[in-house]
Amino acid sequence: MPQFRIADAARLLGVSDDSLRRWAEAGRLRLDRDDAGRMVVDGVELARVAREIVPDEAALPVPRESARNHFPGIVISVKKDGVMAQVEIQAGPHRVVSLMSREAADELGLEVGVAAIASVKATNVVVDLPAGRA
Repeated sequence: MPQFRIADAARLLGVSDDSLRRWAEAGRLRLDRDDAGRMVVDGVELARVAREIVPDEAALPVPRESARNHFPGIVISVKKDGVMAQVEIQAGPHRVVSLMSREAADELGLEVGVAAIASVKATNVVVDLPAGRA
């Protein structure tokens, strides 16, 4: 399961690092430690909190492409059947839903808690991964 360092998790939710730490102290968000002892947020936990709040803005590095409408956020739901997948992303105050082939969703490793970017061009929604992620 993906884990996010506090700064990355805060950016995805559109809040400050300090807000995230305060939420953890108040019991609103569970923090864990990674193998190096750094504080991290589990991707599923981050998705849960993203569903509960409407942040001001989320941000991820956006890949270069012709689409101009990018919605960086976190995957909060993935529903797959034999051929198709429905992927729901909470991107700041925006909920973006993409229908794609199951094969594409599997190849991208899309699951609850993964950081992703919804790129919108005309009536199609394309889901990209942040730059630098394998």
